[in-house]
Amino acid sequence: MMDRKLLDILVCPVSKASLHYHGATDELFCSASGLAYPIRDGIPVMLETEARKLTEAEREALKKQVRP
Repeated sequence: MMDRKLLDILVCPVSKASLHYHGATDELFCSASGLAYPIRDGIPVMLETEARKLTEAEREALKKQVRP
């Protein structure tokens, strides 16, 4: 589980957009950059070199999730 206060202040280092926690993979997703940042031992690893690219299916699911 991700601390809500921490999630509120973290942004993607590439796009500076907000992040969304994905509990199934324990990652922070950025819809703007299309990257997923891992969380290791409860600590978000906010390095572009450690991030993975989201699949097209993940990007589509994220778009649906963040729509008002």
